[in-house]
Amino acid sequence: MKPYIPYCGDFCSVLLSNLLKKKSEGFQKEKVLPEEYEFVHQALFTDPDDQSGWFYHLWLLDQTVKVDSPLLVSSWPANGSDLVLSGDRHLGDSASSLLTSFHSDSRTFPLILYFNQAVHGVNSSTVTVDYEFNTSKDLIWEPISINNSQTAQVWVTKLSYPNVELHALKEYQVEVSLGHDWGIVSSSGFHYSHPSCYTFKVCQKLAETDPTEELGGEIISWRDENFCIYKTDSQESSPSVSLDQLSIKSDNDLSASEWRVAAIANEIDHFRELLSLINCKIGKLTLARLLMAHDGMMHSSGDKVAHFEEVLELYSDLMKLDPSHIRYYKEEHSLVSMQQVTSSQESLLRHCFHYEDLNCSHIGNPICLRLNNLSLSRIGSFEKLLWVRMLDLSHNDLSSIEGLEAMQLLSCLNLSSNKLGSFTALEPLRLLKSLRVLNISYNEIGAHSN
Repeated sequence: MKPYIPYCGDFCSVLLSNLLKKKSEGFQKEKVLPEEYEFVHQALFTDPDDQSGWFYHLWLLDQTVKVDSPLLVSSWPANGSDLVLSGDRHLGDSASSLLTSFHSDSRTFPLILYFNQAVHGVNSSTVTVDYEFNTSKDLIWEPISINNSQTAQVWVTKLSYPNVELHALKEYQVEVSLGHDWGIVSSSGFHYSHPSCYTFKVCQKLAETDPTEELGGEIISWRDENFCIYKTDSQESSPSVSLDQLSIKSDNDLSASEWRVAAIANEIDHFRELLSLINCKIGKLTLARLLMAHDGMMHSSGDKVAHFEEVLELYSDLMKLDPSHIRYYKEEHSLVSMQQVTSSQESLLRHCFHYEDLNCSHIGNPICLRLNNLSLSRIGSFEKLLWVRMLDLSHNDLSSIEGLEAMQLLSCLNLSSNKLGSFTALEPLRLLKSLRVLNISYNEIGAHSN
């Protein structure tokens, strides 16, 4: 669903045209945008009901926070991780190892790159993978796109590993680098211009398992009694690792980041003041957007400041004040909830559970991320969920699962008791090649057909 955008009048059009003209002449955002904010403040505080000013402010906010060049924000395996490989279906009784382990009968494992925007040009020339058992030239990169486009936010290739009996317990380092060639380009025409390099280690482990076991024929039971809360000691790494550190920042990048943070912080102060004077729907919406933009920039710089509760309350208020746009507010509320869940190891682990049905042998004792009963109408934060193999999204309000195709390791998925209305809504599942167990019962598929 497209974001709710207020009506734009002639006033907004003139300002937009003027600013775009300046941009074409090479103007500097850090000098021009703060001045534009001051001009629009005068209009907003003079006549808060004039929606032209609000629309222009929304455009200014977008220009302030967006990064033109594509960036690598996440991957699997993650930067600095130690991946345990097995050619068998089990890795023994260690449930906690499932966060950094992978098994495959084909003796391959995926390498997943997640960018901040859709890109094309990811190939063996633009991404170098240094690994003893593969060369970059051997690798075929595949875009994960539901419309079969060669432009995608997520790209995947397969790495091979040898016979486990010959190489058990030996570690191998994998180095991935990109940005040395400008061949990776965003859909808007900007080049990947931040050379990046990250590494992870892989080792192989022998496992005791019955080689005659076959996958299939078993049913996952999603009842609460089959799950127990995941427990970890302080020595274990987080199941999701952000790759923000991959960007190589120059002094100019740091300066640009500082002016953006300062501009957004100043806007937050202005809108808090405005809302202390009037109860304004579009003011609440703007403040919510500003707070999330500020948190996003602070998080990328290592600061853990967050305004999740305040933003969630703002969207809850908007649902009551403006019921005609309740669907949009619910989706935004859901996206903020997802960001809150994935914002830290502590909050994420509250939703991680062991699956303990001993009658289900083919998945061992995996970790399940349970995001059920959260009233989610939209899902997001996929860059932090690439590691997930078992996911419970049941008893929510989902009518779309757009973006789920990024979770290439998913093997078990529960979508029951949602509001999925057609098989078209399930299209992302077609790209999940590891998916073996799926529950879509109690949805609305076919309910609206003639």
